[in-house]
Parts: sequence; structure tokens; C-alpha cells
Amino acid sequence: MKSTQKAVEYNFDGLVGPTHNYAGLAFGNIASITNSGIVSNPKQAALQGLEKMRLLMRLGIPQAVIPPQERPNFNLLRQLGFSGDNAQLLQKAYNYQPALLAACYSAASMWTANMATVSPSCNTDDKLVHITPANLVTNLHRAQEAEFNYTLLNKIFADKQHFKVHQPLLAYGDVRDEGAANHSVICSDYGIPGCEVYVFDKRGLQYDPADPDKFPARQTQLASSALVRQHGLQEINHIYLQQNRLAVDSGVFHNDVIFVGNKNVVLYHEQAFINDKPLLTALHHHLGDAAHIIKISAKQLSLSEAVATYFFNSQLVSIPNSETMALILPKECQNSAAVQNILDMLNSTATPIKHVQFVECRESMRNGGGPACLRLRVILTEAEQRAMHVGIIMNESLLQQLITWVNKHYRDVLAPTDLLDPLFSEEIYVALDELTKLLKLGSIYPFQQVK
Repeated sequence: MKSTQKAVEYNFDGLVGPTHNYAGLAFGNIASITNSGIVSNPKQAALQGLEKMRLLMRLGIPQAVIPPQERPNFNLLRQLGFSGDNAQLLQKAYNYQPALLAACYSAASMWTANMATVSPSCNTDDKLVHITPANLVTNLHRAQEAEFNYTLLNKIFADKQHFKVHQPLLAYGDVRDEGAANHSVICSDYGIPGCEVYVFDKRGLQYDPADPDKFPARQTQLASSALVRQHGLQEINHIYLQQNRLAVDSGVFHNDVIFVGNKNVVLYHEQAFINDKPLLTALHHHLGDAAHIIKISAKQLSLSEAVATYFFNSQLVSIPNSETMALILPKECQNSAAVQNILDMLNSTATPIKHVQFVECRESMRNGGGPACLRLRVILTEAEQRAMHVGIIMNESLLQQLITWVNKHYRDVLAPTDLLDPLFSEEIYVALDELTKLLKLGSIYPFQQVK
């Protein structure tokens, strides 16, 4: 059993893959649907993501990088009964339904907030970091990520003296799990036991009037409770909150589109939850007067404006060797008078949020993913940091190598018809093979293991 140690929070950012495209596959994600079919710029998307990582590094935030998944996923097409060589597989998938071709090319794994749910060791019974990859069963283009995520997380967190990587939850509709986008940790400091917040939008196995009506529910209470049991959390170490149906049907498909928290600070919309009393009770119990509760009213910021700007999909991070925090916002927030008024309010009140930074992530935003979508938060003690795979830990040298790699291999224009080109997959294989060497990950991709 490990004792409580000083800990930090790492941001594991997804490296945008070379197949980044706008297919509009995520029903309920308004930006994704709105921009369906437009030409994308994978090179710019990846460089924007790397620049965000650079900003976090310069703020002193520990940063790691997660590689993209292998795409196109020819194995998915074969599992669906298609046959032939690669060119034939692509053409047959397109002929059946262009959206299927786009799904097998999906670069959505870049949104690592959906990769897994992670409980810090200070909260778990066995004092291990517990990690469960999300099953993402709501959408095909995301569900195909689960198997590789399990393999990759086992590679990164292989030391069983410190980490327990679970299999994804059962791939059933009633056990829908979309990862850390619906999970937060409340604590007085990293490494000190606190309370984990599990947010769901469908309560039971049967119809409930509180369930979303217009857009699908993506997280069930059954899934959230399974994670709690699997991670060995005591009753005092977790709460459940149900998303407000009105928010989901306004385009809040994950809780991180309407809520952000860090340590003793929570920032959320008044219409985020059906009932926020469990949250307020937990904050009072664990933090007392040290809790900072910032609830934004619909008058201050409408749900539609919250979704359009992704104000709440910001990263709230603690500045090292300081009592202050920084809010990392998408640049789209600069054009919103309502957001600017909220930022002015934060600046004039006694909260730890004393720094505001705007980042350019427009390529991701067009597909419905802001700064917070691009990162998985993992609280690690010093011993746990030493035990994880170090090849993915970001520093200035690795950052420059990745920028060079992106500029060398990525296209700056990708149209939907380009996905039919079988030579594109060969370009990707060359790039990913080089990437695994940069990150010292070995042969993790299926194409690398074919004899």
C-alpha cells in the first residue's frame, strides 16, 4: 500500500491524426453536423494542437502526448463483411454509404477527454491509479477506438505496482461510457483524497422523462456506477450528477461542454444539471470555506452561446508554485461579449482564476472539440510519473521533433473524395511508423505487426 505523496496533474493531449476530416458523424454535436463535408486541413489542426501543448508547457503544466490511431481502419471494414484489397475496401465502403468510409478514417481519437476515466491513487481502495478506457458505443466512428486505447494505455501504464488498466465496460447501449469528459476530481490538492464527480444523462434501463429527447444520451448511470465499483471508490469519494435534458438537447453532448473544475474550483452553467445539490454538498464536505463555486446564469450566458463559444470547454489548470489558476479558452470566446463580461467578473472577484489565455484550435472546434476535449487529465505522484512510459512526456525537444514530423507528413488540404485514394493509407503508415520511433512506443499499430 502506497502512502499519500506529492502529486501533479498531467495533461495527456491527443495528437491530431493525418486523417482529420469533417464528416458530421456525431449526432448531437452541433459543430460537427454544421461543418459536415467541408475541406479540412490536417496539418494545421495538428500544429494548432501542438501549440496548445507548448502553451501549457510554458505555464509549467506537466504535458504528455497521445499518438493518433491507425486510420483508415481496414479491419473494421472487413469485420463488416467487405472484402478485397485496400482500394476495393475503400470503394465498397463508399458505395455502400460515404459516411462509413468517413468513419473508418475518423481522427476523433484526438479528443482524449473521451479516451478513459482515471481515478487517482489517493482515492482508490488499493492505492493504485485505476484507468478504464471508454467503450464509446454511442457512435461507430468512436467505438472503434476502444480496443486500441486499451492496448495503448497498457503500454503507457504498464507497471502493475502503480497502475490498474481495466478492460472497457461492456459494449452495450445501456452501458454507454464516454470517459473523462463526464468525470472530474474535487480535491484540496493533487494527491490528497477528494471526491470524484460522475455525470450521466440517462438514469435507468427504461424510459425516463428526464432523459434527453432530441439528441442521444451518451453516458448512462449504470456505466458511471460500474466505473465507481471497478475503481474501488468509497461512498464518500464520489457523487453522481444527472445532466439537464435541456442542456443535452441544446448541444451539450458531454459534461465538459457545460462544466469545468480543478481542485477546489468549479465553474458551470446553472442549467448544467437537474440538481446540483450533491455537488454543493460534496464541495462543502471536502473543502469547506476553501471551495470556489462559480455558477453562471442563463442570463449571463445562454446555453446556445455556451455551445457556440465552448466557454466551459476550457482548461482550468493550476500554476505551479502559485495559488493561482489559468483558464485556457478557445479563441472563439474573444468574439463573445457575454464571455468577456464573465471574464471581467472573474477578474474582479476573489477566485484563484487570475490568468486567461486564448488558444487557436479552430480545426478541432469546427468538429466540435475545444481545448478540454483534446486532453485527458491524470493525477500522478512522483513515483507514478517515474513508472509510466517516459517517451510520451513532452519537452521542447520532442515538441520540435513532432512539429517537423507533422510538416513532413501531413496534407494541408483533405477533401472527402481524397479518402478513396488507397495511396493515402501508405502515406499514413510511413508517418505513424516514424512516430512510434519518436515516442519510443515500439510496434503498437496493427500494420506494424503484419508479417
